[in-house]
Amino acid sequence: MYTQAMDTMGKDGDARKPVRSADEMVQEERFEARIAAGDFVEPKDWMPEHYRKTLVRQISQHAHSEIVGMLPEGNWITRAPTLKRKAILLAKVQDEGGHGLYLYSAAETLGTSRDQMLDALHTGKAKYSSIFNYPTLTWADVGVIGWLVDGAAIMNQVPICRCSYGPYARAMIRICREESFHQRQGYESLLTMMEKGTDAQRSMVQDAVNRWWWPSIMMFGPPDDQSPNSAQSMRWGIKRVSNDELRQRFIDASVEQAKLLGVTLPDPDLKWNAERQHHDFGKIDWDEFWRVVGGNGPCNRERLAARVQAWEDGAWVREAALAYARKQEPHAQAA
Repeated sequence: MYTQAMDTMGKDGDARKPVRSADEMVQEERFEARIAAGDFVEPKDWMPEHYRKTLVRQISQHAHSEIVGMLPEGNWITRAPTLKRKAILLAKVQDEGGHGLYLYSAAETLGTSRDQMLDALHTGKAKYSSIFNYPTLTWADVGVIGWLVDGAAIMNQVPICRCSYGPYARAMIRICREESFHQRQGYESLLTMMEKGTDAQRSMVQDAVNRWWWPSIMMFGPPDDQSPNSAQSMRWGIKRVSNDELRQRFIDASVEQAKLLGVTLPDPDLKWNAERQHHDFGKIDWDEFWRVVGGNGPCNRERLAARVQAWEDGAWVREAALAYARKQEPHAQAA
């Protein structure tokens, strides 16, 4: 569902360049040539260690975001206003769980294990998208998440379908197709409330837009001049479009969608710039962004506690599966 700039995920331990052998230098030259030619890198191919670590960090963070992202909306499944909305939301939350599984599998091809990735999440070493640390206060929040949050996610993720690492790129093709439905469902839900709802429902939609707009445009990560890892990631083809360019595309698209919806985006500085052929927008509160990324958002502790509790509650299932596998192993070997 959601990926956020790799720059927010921390740095690898020692920044000093390791001493490379002549053979490693030749392999790296071949690797760079393949990247320049637009070829996919596959799991058994040689790759620089920093390329591998960068991918593990980004893909696992993306997977964590999908799984944690189930929580704000899953909270509304039992309270959806109609059976239709309940079925739609249930299917969407199920999709997000599937996206997380695709991505954990892609990360495992890089030599890490799911247990390692989940342990990093549960201990706070790994991050997930900051957007999921905000509360869903009303039913309108579910629609706004579909429109704005999934919309930002799609804008961020479509270029990853051309990521240089094959397993990640292929996983993203299906994920983006499903995310497009999620965005449409969210927008349709809001449109129904705005066109057929009561004054109170329209006010509820506007309030949700006011609260989610700024966190949504923060999803693209910090400005390019504060993103030291972006340049290398773009050279390697992991990232195809810069944070600022993606953010601008999203804002331009959202302004027109907001007009059709009949809501006001909460930015008094938002206006069309004929010279740039883009919308100018106000100053983003990056202090808030880093505060939430650092673990001090409205729901950081609640979200992480829910994931840890789910892991602990599922221990008996994992133990039973392992016990069954051990029991069947002699039969498999005999066959």
